[in-house]
Amino acid sequence: MTVPPQHPQQPGQPPQPGQPGQPQYAQPQQPGHAQPGQTQPGQPQPGQAPHAQPQTPSQPGQHHAPVNHGGQQFAPPRDGQHAAPPEEALTLTDEDARLRDVLLRVRTETGKAVVGQTAAVDGILIALLVQGHVLLEGVPGVAKTLLVRTIAQCLDLDSQRVQFTPDLMPGDVTGSMIYDAKSGDFSFREGPVFTNLLVADEINRTPPKTQSALLEAMEERQVTVDGATRRLTEPFLVAATQNPVEYEGTYPLPEAQLDRFLFKLVLDLPDRDTEFTILSRHAHGFDSHRLRAAGIERVAGPDELLAAGARAAQVHCAPEVIAYIVDIVQATRRAPSLALGVSPRGATRLLAAAQAQAWLSGRGYITPDDVKSLVPATFRHRIALRPEAQMEGADVDRVLASIVESVHVPR
Repeated sequence: MTVPPQHPQQPGQPPQPGQPGQPQYAQPQQPGHAQPGQTQPGQPQPGQAPHAQPQTPSQPGQHHAPVNHGGQQFAPPRDGQHAAPPEEALTLTDEDARLRDVLLRVRTETGKAVVGQTAAVDGILIALLVQGHVLLEGVPGVAKTLLVRTIAQCLDLDSQRVQFTPDLMPGDVTGSMIYDAKSGDFSFREGPVFTNLLVADEINRTPPKTQSALLEAMEERQVTVDGATRRLTEPFLVAATQNPVEYEGTYPLPEAQLDRFLFKLVLDLPDRDTEFTILSRHAHGFDSHRLRAAGIERVAGPDELLAAGARAAQVHCAPEVIAYIVDIVQATRRAPSLALGVSPRGATRLLAAAQAQAWLSGRGYITPDDVKSLVPATFRHRIALRPEAQMEGADVDRVLASIVESVHVPR
């Protein structure tokens, strides 16, 4: 058998698929199937990755390369950086570039008030584009509420804040019917949920009865009071905060409500350099209660945000990438250390978030890297560890990382 000659890589050219230094991708496969005689990249061997369940190789001759409706195989391999975009990719226009640049300026403006929370800013931007909600977790004093208020001011969004306490009633959030003595009739008084950006501060400190008042608003974008349904304004986002170290007097959010949050964003304590910058700003007169004085400028409005979201929703997602998302979700349901896997809502939310991230990155199509980077924030609050895994010291993020590494990456 004649072996075809190998072509050396030319200087200045990106590595071709199959060469050293380039991620090895393969055609999308059905869950649990591999090429004959091969092991899926990242598949755990016996004794490795105890928190992800390995997949079983198929028998030789069982795997068939997937085809599209025209009977042809999928597009040639690409890594999303050096190869040409697929023909089905969304063609980005000058208006896309303008909207993207405007939204990315939110990072700069937010940085005037909040230092060192770029990942959280990006997460909230993506959530606004896909009409999702975010759960911000961090110890008191890491600027969770300040971050949301600053972004609301940058985007000219109406914002309301509710301090969730044990005596808070559902009507205090959604609104209630008020008797008017002059007219002798009842009228509806809107609650703070009728806004663009609702800050639910310490949401786990109110009983489930009041927590459930947000379920309809978060999922249906409407509120039903006294038999009448009232639509909420768009865009609408709930940014809920909770303290991860203080559980006395708290009511853990039920899984049904956690699943309605697009992201769970963790705000860590700042490092030394970041904290030095924070203190220096305060030493020079910065006041978190006077954002206008800090130079925070409006960079966009609700109409531009909705237009950007509509464009992001048109970003192309190849069948290979959809299969990749499905494989990750299915793996969470089979992982031996997890008692609860990701729901179909979680899968659709990951897809929408990946579209928004690709659009913000200036691409009209999703790559596997978009999916991988968003898995922790999208899934960490949708899964539950088994008690024995908790006793062994398992961590949700480490389990998710193990699962992602065990799933075959398409190209």
